[in-house]
Amino acid sequence: MAVLIAAMGFWPTYFGPLLAGTADHPTVIHVHAAIFSGWLALFGTQVVLAATGQIALHRKVGEVGIWYGVLVIIVGLTTAFSQFADRVEAGRLEEAQTRLLAPFTDMIVFPIFFGAAVYFRRKPEIHKRLMLVATTTLLVAASLRMGFLPRPMRLLVWFSPILLGMAYDLIKRRSIHPVYIIGLAALYVLSLRGALVDTDAWLAFSGWLATLVI
Repeated sequence: MAVLIAAMGFWPTYFGPLLAGTADHPTVIHVHAAIFSGWLALFGTQVVLAATGQIALHRKVGEVGIWYGVLVIIVGLTTAFSQFADRVEAGRLEEAQTRLLAPFTDMIVFPIFFGAAVYFRRKPEIHKRLMLVATTTLLVAASLRMGFLPRPMRLLVWFSPILLGMAYDLIKRRSIHPVYIIGLAALYVLSLRGALVDTDAWLAFSGWLATLVI
């Protein structure tokens, strides 16, 4: 599901042009795409390993996955600030401030759930759900790029991995695990972050960052 969402969301603006040889993006965007695609591949591999009972291998791969998750955060922040700096230097301060908010807050929420998943890695029922929520956080950009859908449907696509997990819990457990409820609430709050763009706090913070660039 996560791979499908990413592929559909970024096909028109990235994957399609990349395969056609017409992609025109800075190197940092290509690195970002490669690292984040790698995370989805790693996540999918871990799901398969756990589902097929290969727990020992799952744990060994997970040790590498911890460092890869840290790399995702570093690359996410690097890309966000690199794009921010480029826009500031081009004289597009307002655009820079507006477009920094989403990736910056993504890289606040993802580490929270990812870090919790690492902490609870010896408790599979909690760990796997935290990993699903963390990965779903990264799908926001792909989901919101689905311009053929109205915004409520795009949000539903973004939330869908968690919603499917909740449905599975209801069928198999007859109850929804608290991790999914907390995760869905966190993502919903994240979907409202646009209201922060024009606040004095965000303008002051992003304006201060801009002074470091100029």
